[in-house]
Amino acid sequence: MRTALKWGFRIILVLSVVIAAMAIWKREKIKRLMTVNTLFEEDKIIGNFSNMGGAFLKSDMSRGDGPISDLPMGYTVTLPADVTTWIEDHALTALLVLRNGEIRFEDYFKGTIQTDRRISWSVAKSYLSVLLGILIDEGAIESLDDPVTKYAPNLLGSAYDGATIKNVLQMSSGVKFNEDYLNYDSDINKMGRTLALGGSMDEFAADLDERFQPPGTAFQYVSIDTHILGMVIRGATGRSVPDLLEEKVIQPLGQEADSYYLTDGFGVAFVLGGLNVTTRDYARFGQMILQDGRWNGQQIVPADWIAKSTVESATRGTRASGYGYQWWIPDSFGPGEVLARGVYDQFIYINELEQVVIVVNAANRGFREPGAQARNEAMFKMITQ
Repeated sequence: MRTALKWGFRIILVLSVVIAAMAIWKREKIKRLMTVNTLFEEDKIIGNFSNMGGAFLKSDMSRGDGPISDLPMGYTVTLPADVTTWIEDHALTALLVLRNGEIRFEDYFKGTIQTDRRISWSVAKSYLSVLLGILIDEGAIESLDDPVTKYAPNLLGSAYDGATIKNVLQMSSGVKFNEDYLNYDSDINKMGRTLALGGSMDEFAADLDERFQPPGTAFQYVSIDTHILGMVIRGATGRSVPDLLEEKVIQPLGQEADSYYLTDGFGVAFVLGGLNVTTRDYARFGQMILQDGRWNGQQIVPADWIAKSTVESATRGTRASGYGYQWWIPDSFGPGEVLARGVYDQFIYINELEQVVIVVNAANRGFREPGAQARNEAMFKMITQ
């Protein structure tokens, strides 16, 4: 009788531990889902954008043990009144301006500080383009004309079957994907909930089975295309994107701080928008691009890749902006101007002729209002003058 009671007590204890563990696991999932559902609310958006790693799964990237690369202070410029108004109207949280590699203006707003690691949103796509160019140069990936299924065979039978690496690089996959951030039931928001609940981004992508046009026909911005690039990179190298970016970009740049990617429940980086970096380190990346991939005497990215990726090459679709290899070239831009752009007004603007890099972090809930993007482009021009 006593032995039976002991075993019964042990079983109850084990069940209690299991139930408690499941409750914690569920609580973490519910917390992430609640964060997704309130991520962009007016009273939370600023804090969320500087603290994404506190709410989501993440993969850290070390800056390494090397010295912090120099980002010298130049003379400080006074911004025109129109720029000051724009900073407030567009809810900027950070603005940093480099000219000739020197800081000419730097300030942080809305209670944020210099050391905040800020969500990139789609600025991360331009980072992934750089990594892809390095891997092609190293021979890990043979050709942009290779089908994505060569490196990501689990996409066989999906809407991506038949698309090339170049198709997804130029946002010309033809895959049907609703990118409306303001629609709860859109594909982009379903993908966000998959991320929050610890689901598989790879499975989400492989389950897409509809096209609205054949691959390579015309440009249509769908963020999931960038995830496919990540699948290609992982399949070609057998390594994670955070590990590769840390080794080949983050540490060679001599960043000030460690960085991180948000990940799904399987440790796969949210490469289409989950990079978190300080404003100054975004500026280092932009300056490296301006310098044709060279930084501190080291050629980090092949110069010919920078040249190819930052000019318009995608076949025009419905948008007025040109597109390269995960870089934007708006119609208002001239030679040598290119833009990494993310929702809610995240930018790295590069002007080679004027030797200017502008980094913007923001929490602008009106980023899709008519004229908002045109105003951003006008402000970049004004600051550059």
